[in-house]
Amino acid sequence: MIERIWSGKSALYLLLLPFSWLYGLITTLLRYGYRQGWKKSWRAPLPVVVVGNLTAGGSGKTPIVIWLVETLKQRGLRAGVVSRGYGGKAARYPLVLDITTTTAEAGDEPVLIYQRTGTPVAVSPVRSDAVKALLAKYRLDVIVTDDGLQHYALQRDIEVVVIDGVRRFGNGWWLPAGPMRERASRLRTVDAVITNGGTPMANEIGMVLDAGLAVNVLNGERCDVATLPNVVAMAGIGHPPRFFATLKNLGVSLQAEVAFADHQNYQPDQLKPLTISGQTLLMTEKDAVKCRSFAEPNWWYLPVNAIISPIDTHALISKIERVISQK
Repeated sequence: MIERIWSGKSALYLLLLPFSWLYGLITTLLRYGYRQGWKKSWRAPLPVVVVGNLTAGGSGKTPIVIWLVETLKQRGLRAGVVSRGYGGKAARYPLVLDITTTTAEAGDEPVLIYQRTGTPVAVSPVRSDAVKALLAKYRLDVIVTDDGLQHYALQRDIEVVVIDGVRRFGNGWWLPAGPMRERASRLRTVDAVITNGGTPMANEIGMVLDAGLAVNVLNGERCDVATLPNVVAMAGIGHPPRFFATLKNLGVSLQAEVAFADHQNYQPDQLKPLTISGQTLLMTEKDAVKCRSFAEPNWWYLPVNAIISPIDTHALISKIERVISQK
């Protein structure tokens, strides 16, 4: 139902408009307060790059964070990642991730980023504390924040906004009548807009998600995803239909599609009944990091990588390098 309301296919959003106006008023005043210096914000001693979005729900931020960290690493730059750690609850904050950190402590996306890239990652509701924790432990050239475009308590040098190129901004209204955290006019003030799928508009950077080989959650075996038999697909991400559509485009014939809430914390009794003998359970990498401790032999995940043209990559990375050189 919420997808129909946010997409403009239902007039029920009209009932929620008073709450949206209140949301818009509060967020506008908060941002204005930080800009005027009425609310305190903290500037890190090294450049901060924010990767965020304007809408609720998945737009592809985490693949871009992974792409950005790995691209910077290829250029000889040391990046650290900070995150709110949504979906996790640590005994204390800030929490600097290591190989023993669980998704229950740090949230699924920080653990995914850490395991995929090996880059230093820290989480805290107060992102400045996460930055300070990383700097106390590592020598870094730049901080990348996973989400946090609206977290104005942390000053930033570069803002990158990722948008869903198919759904874009729905009906354009603030939460809860629409999907917007901020209005689309905010794009005029950011440094780069990356469009995940669809057709990029003027001054937008096009990005596609490229699927790799399917990976067995239990033993790490790899294979062409189209060769997996009798697939039941599941996804607990911001927009599960995107994952299911990706599988179909790769030639996977799905016997069932199971959507969970974003950041869903899984239990074995939730997932084991999804398949019967002879079937394969196929999930996203974000789901897999939460299931490794109780995975079954027939559970697989599909990693994806953000692909951006060399020209756009050079332009964005060069901008970041200029900021680093000026610090």
